[in-house]
Amino acid sequence: MKGLSTEINGVEIHLPFAETAPLVTNALRDGTYEADEANAAERCVREGFRVLELGAGIGYVTAICARRTAPENVLTVEANPALIPVIEANLARNGAEDVTVLHGAVVPRAEEGETGAFRVQDHFPASRLGARGGQSVEVPLIGFHDLLRAHRPHVVLMDIEGAEAHLFDRPWKCPLRFCVLELHPRHYPPRAIKRIVDAMSTMSMTYDPAVSRGKIIGFRRVWKDT
Repeated sequence: MKGLSTEINGVEIHLPFAETAPLVTNALRDGTYEADEANAAERCVREGFRVLELGAGIGYVTAICARRTAPENVLTVEANPALIPVIEANLARNGAEDVTVLHGAVVPRAEEGETGAFRVQDHFPASRLGARGGQSVEVPLIGFHDLLRAHRPHVVLMDIEGAEAHLFDRPWKCPLRFCVLELHPRHYPPRAIKRIVDAMSTMSMTYDPAVSRGKIIGFRRVWKDT
């Protein structure tokens, strides 16, 4: 089988186009691939929790989430069409076929059948809506607040290359307990980060130092005294 097959943190991964993704390949080989995101999933996802993951990548963190709760409790979204079969195959390798995998780019709101121009970059983790360069591919747009209402996640994980800045326009309607996201300050000004933090605070969420590191920032619910 062409590509790279490896095991990281007990998860079996195959990357079929390893030769064209050297940064990802090297991180998989030395065990550092999405290490902070994996740590966050291990700490935040608990038995019975429903998980919404935005930006599945190659399905590594997705598989960890499925292992921590149950595959049927996990809904993951990926915009890059080339990664969908990779994600599905990696989930199958880890007994997590029942994870729901959606193809599309997440935006605050989307009409049925609406699409957007997604830019697929040579370094695939940098692919995103509105980017320059790379190959333009029309992908379905998926409304974030519709996902929240339908799946009602306890945990939201997101790494969507800057699109996260637009998802905090109003309170989330779900039983949220943990949220972990990667910030992308190259794509938006500091006031956008403040807006994210302020929005989390209005939802009774506070900074979580246990999972926050560098551009990875975590929040956890503050339970009111009774």
